[in-house]
Amino acid sequence: MAIKVKREHLEQIRLHGEQTYPQECCGFLLGRHENGTNILEEVYPADNEWSDAINKGQTLEQRTPAAGQSDEVKQRESQKNRYWITPEQYRRADAHARERKLGIIGYYHSHPDHPAAPSGYDLDHSCWPTESYIIVAVERGTSAALNSFTKPDYDKFEQEAVLVEES
Repeated sequence: MAIKVKREHLEQIRLHGEQTYPQECCGFLLGRHENGTNILEEVYPADNEWSDAINKGQTLEQRTPAAGQSDEVKQRESQKNRYWITPEQYRRADAHARERKLGIIGYYHSHPDHPAAPSGYDLDHSCWPTESYIIVAVERGTSAALNSFTKPDYDKFEQEAVLVEES
């Protein structure tokens, strides 16, 4: 698998990561899927809505990312190392994509002061097979490495090629 992007898309993702540092940024990748390649047409930023209520498992009938985790783990989780996209944000992004005859082909987020590689949490709370999952490292406020991954099944990520087209 691969994702085809324009340089401006990568710059938008990098800038979003720098603007939200030291918190994680997040957003949607809008485009289409052709012959095993995701074609990115638009970056659609989202708000990181991770909150103490989510962290304490007090929302969505206890079916949140934090439900069932130890208090020690919950204390380490914040917008600095977690993001949350609400169903309402997903609906808005999906409607925006459909208006443009596009689909949601994946997601992106930043890793402040952490490598651009998926964590165990990312594996458990991420994309569907065939979707792209871009992670940008933001080191001390400046974007660094950017990588994209896909999940051919639900058990592991595989790095995918990022094919950059000039605008």
